[in-house]
Amino acid sequence: MPLKKGSSQKTISGNIGEMVRKYKDTGSIGTSKPKSKTKAVKQAVAIALSTAGKSNKPKEMKKDGKVQGPFMEVLRKDAKVKTKIY
Repeated sequence: MPLKKGSSQKTISGNIGEMVRKYKDTGSIGTSKPKSKTKAVKQAVAIALSTAGKSNKPKEMKKDGKVQGPFMEVLRKDAKVKTKIY
């Protein structure tokens, strides 16, 4: 069954559920074959959000009242320095 079109939370959740059920039955989502259920769920979320025309990017962060842009600060393992990921 094809994915439903729409950008409501109910439609997106339904599409994710449908793809995960299909993964459980066939072991694949579309033409890809994720190795675990966790990876299949992540892929299903990405596909459902893409179909709805939304993204899963972080929101714009504010620092001292100024908008810095959409990024996340992460701690690099090798240098133990905070790095911005856009």
